[in-house]
Amino acid sequence: MSELFGTLSDGTPVHRWTLERSGTRVRVLSYGGVVQSVEVPDRQGRAGDVVLGFAGLDGYLAHPEPHLGALVGRYANRIAGARFTLDGHAYPLAPNDGPNSLHGGVRGFDKRVWDVRPVEHGVRLSRVSADGEEGFPGRLEVTATYTLDASGALHVAYEAVTDAPTVVNLTNHSYFDLAGSRHAGGLELRLDASRYTPVDAGLIPTGKLADVAGTRFDFRAPRTIGSGYDHNFVLDKGVTEAPVEVAELHDPESGRVLTVATTEPGLQLYSADHLGDPFGPGAGVALETQHFPDSPNRPEFPSTVLRPGEVYRSETVYGFSVR
Repeated sequence: MSELFGTLSDGTPVHRWTLERSGTRVRVLSYGGVVQSVEVPDRQGRAGDVVLGFAGLDGYLAHPEPHLGALVGRYANRIAGARFTLDGHAYPLAPNDGPNSLHGGVRGFDKRVWDVRPVEHGVRLSRVSADGEEGFPGRLEVTATYTLDASGALHVAYEAVTDAPTVVNLTNHSYFDLAGSRHAGGLELRLDASRYTPVDAGLIPTGKLADVAGTRFDFRAPRTIGSGYDHNFVLDKGVTEAPVEVAELHDPESGRVLTVATTEPGLQLYSADHLGDPFGPGAGVALETQHFPDSPNRPEFPSTVLRPGEVYRSETVYGFSVR
């Protein structure tokens, strides 16, 4: 089901699509591929919205930086110095995070209107990212398919092809608030990651893969998250062809449980310490499945290079239950 959600200043319409199956209701916007809401029941059977979102289009336009629920690209996370070299060619990017490029630049995928078409149990979003958009090389054809399975889990599957060598790293940037209280401080996280990537003052990885044992980055057994996280975790499973469960988020108050399965090798945990109005710090927690930050400048990291004739594929599954 679709409806008009609003209109951009240039007259472009933005639509909202509602997906519903097995007790899960998800609303997706054509603007930025945004997951506006995810409604699931608590242990008492009461439905509640478990992601942060704005009621109207104006909210997303006025507050773009949190990337609430957005489809982020062409490169999710940071690229140091807003530049990288590929096949001997240097590509300057649009800096939008101090000297660095973050989440695709000044006008990344999260600030574009996507073409949306219905598919069985969901919708498929598509757009063409032009050669040179935000400095990235290659004409990139991208699709993102959002579907609900028979259990009510949300699948987000990405595909992309290019006509020239480029880099691609896509993710969804939802902030989860399982209690629906706009305060995620009590959430408990389990994360199957024995290592993480330490960062410098600009949140750029140093290149080291550090053990989590004995540190505040050890979530291999469930524990309360707290604050102070904007870090990439190295998932023990590595890159996989099919999604593998890597994380579980639990809210003891409501009983809601979120599981995350992915094909990706990394997960960025962001405790939203700097989330601004109207939600405030710590109102939700982001679990961004992706390749590592600054991979285009780190050949020792899993590659994010996509070449003509190849197909970029990535899938993440968000499952919902109670206990």
